[in-house]
Amino acid sequence: MTTLSTQIQLASRPVGWPTHDDFRRVVVELEPLAPGEVRVVNEFISVDPYMRGRMNDVRSYTPPYALDATMTGGAIGRVTESESTDVPVGAVVSHQLGWRDVAQGDASGFRVVPELPGVPLSAYLGILGMTGLTAYVGLLEIAHLAEGDTVFISGAAGAVGTAAGQIARLRGASRVIGSAGTDEKVALLTEKYGYDAAFNYRSGPVRELLAAAAPDGIDVYFDNVGGDHLEAALDAFSDGGRAALCGAIANYNSDETPAGPDNMSNIVTRGLTLRGFTVGNYLEHFPAFQHDMAEWFAAGSIVFDETVVDGIDNSVDAFLGLMRGENTGKMVVRTAV
Repeated sequence: MTTLSTQIQLASRPVGWPTHDDFRRVVVELEPLAPGEVRVVNEFISVDPYMRGRMNDVRSYTPPYALDATMTGGAIGRVTESESTDVPVGAVVSHQLGWRDVAQGDASGFRVVPELPGVPLSAYLGILGMTGLTAYVGLLEIAHLAEGDTVFISGAAGAVGTAAGQIARLRGASRVIGSAGTDEKVALLTEKYGYDAAFNYRSGPVRELLAAAAPDGIDVYFDNVGGDHLEAALDAFSDGGRAALCGAIANYNSDETPAGPDNMSNIVTRGLTLRGFTVGNYLEHFPAFQHDMAEWFAAGSIVFDETVVDGIDNSVDAFLGLMRGENTGKMVVRTAV
């Protein structure tokens, strides 16, 4: 009996904003399992901003996607066949064979995770997975968040931003400020996620909006956006401020060289530290993150949102919507429909 897998491949490298023409849907007949392999029916796959960078054939922290090959990314699913005693049939596993509805490979590439009562499996792609870890590492290990700090988070209504705001508050920040792209998202930040202040970055110059929200300055900046947000943070920093540079989505789809901030001298005069990072280099902090997150979940201190798109055939739409900021919280594709 054959097993078919619907998969999404990169057909061409996008120039500027990606379009549907840059992708291809294929149906692949999977080979019988070899010893040590497992087959997984994915329940959710992740679409993430970093994937846009992997569509370019340039040097980066992770290899670019190959043309005419199925893309990869985070996924969570259930084992349906197994030739491994370590990963049995029925186990829920997280892995990196996303962009397909059925995955198979060596069992070493699949991590068994527990099913938590009342928590959807998709949370392992967001708040309980690399998304949450990114926020945790960026604040605590990169920006060295200290009790009493004032924290500014750009792209605050996205998956990393909503996690970072809550972690900052739980770790003792005195004031947490966020930016988002709609008034509805701004309200969500203050009403649900515990932000002390938030602003719609489309409503005026970000420098002015941040200055109004943080009249006494900021100590920590968690950057998901880059561009004018980074420029605004450089203006607002108190002496000794620290920035964790996680992403720059404002520039991901630009086919022109973006202008740099015009106030870089503040890094010198205020003794600032700006440090970029990718979470894959900090996986040793995952046990501490799991411990803290479990305690926060048990105490009811963590909330999260997801934007769910149904069907592997709609995964490109989900990715394009993510790049346009149509998501609140984590954007995932439910493939088990």
